[in-house]
Amino acid sequence: MAITYDTDIIAWANEQAALIRARRFDLLDLEHIAEEIEDVGKSEKRELASRMAILLSHLLKWQFQSGRRGASWQRTIKEQRKAITLEIKSTPSLKVSLNDKDWLDKVWADAVAKAGDETGLDVFPESCEWTAEQILNPDFLPD
Repeated sequence: MAITYDTDIIAWANEQAALIRARRFDLLDLEHIAEEIEDVGKSEKRELASRMAILLSHLLKWQFQSGRRGASWQRTIKEQRKAITLEIKSTPSLKVSLNDKDWLDKVWADAVAKAGDETGLDVFPESCEWTAEQILNPDFLPD
């Protein structure tokens, strides 16, 4: 291998892809390829968690700041729901995360922190009171 993983990851990735296409499996950096494949899954989960935290923080603001509700919040809620739904549709194994209590607890903590930072409030529930179905339901807005 002319290019190492630690020196230039983009050039390394291109070289590894070329080696695979050339069927030069004996020259592949299998350990780093395996790490990169695992990282793809982690990246997808991070994206889902980020979108879910944004969605939940806006649902919290909707619920606890009824006097400030507006089209901007509705638009963000709608956009995040749509993006989450599309992510799950294109990567169905992500749906498991929505019902994983530990994962949801972490996302909830992030959402509460975001909502708290944006509102100055500290009245949010300790844990999520909504189901995944409610959270993703286009017609659901907490009162």
